[in-house]
Amino acid sequence: MTDSSFDLTRSFLEQLQALGMETLYVGTECLENPALLSKQERLDEFSRSLQGCTLCKLCSGRTQVVFGVGNPDADLVFVGEGPGFDEDRQGIPFVGKAGQLLTKMIENGMGLRRSDVYICNVVKCRPPGNRNPAPDEIALCEPFLFKQLDILQPRVIVALGKFAAQTLLQSTAPISQLRGKWYTYRGIKLLPTFHPAYLLRNPADKNKAWEDLKKVMTELGLPVPK
Repeated sequence: MTDSSFDLTRSFLEQLQALGMETLYVGTECLENPALLSKQERLDEFSRSLQGCTLCKLCSGRTQVVFGVGNPDADLVFVGEGPGFDEDRQGIPFVGKAGQLLTKMIENGMGLRRSDVYICNVVKCRPPGNRNPAPDEIALCEPFLFKQLDILQPRVIVALGKFAAQTLLQSTAPISQLRGKWYTYRGIKLLPTFHPAYLLRNPADKNKAWEDLKKVMTELGLPVPK
């Protein structure tokens, strides 16, 4: 394990300890040969360690922890807010109506397959009634997101909506001010845009989101339609 990897792991464990988690389950292969594990294996181990998480009150109403899905070696990662009803039942992020729109944005707009990217959320359990995640829920879950991104190390992160952008940037600015601009998250280029659920309610802003995605495509070297 490199010094930088050790420092990230130590920081992550210290965060969990400060939040009250006393036990974190890891597979023996992680302890024996951590440097030999693929990103997918590391993500799988990490996902399994979170399945019994009871750090916040969301655990009482969830069906399952919704960790993330996609290509672990993806250049592009989308980070949303949290699971909804469909995601909680299926264990996969962005599979409801907002997820269907995100899939169209990725496949019809960007010319990628959904399986080419990685998709996850700030909080891993569904807030009751699909309400917004509370500040304490975000605070308890964000170390898991940060660790997830440390494993993935994509070239670009797209923060979908206010909660993802504010969490990753540690900002209180509204998404209307943050969107469409490039930022840096731990050395990774980050661009906030509107959440697909917002776009379903405000279709007039779809053009703004498309302009944001074209910036991402240019950064990744993808062909951008005129």
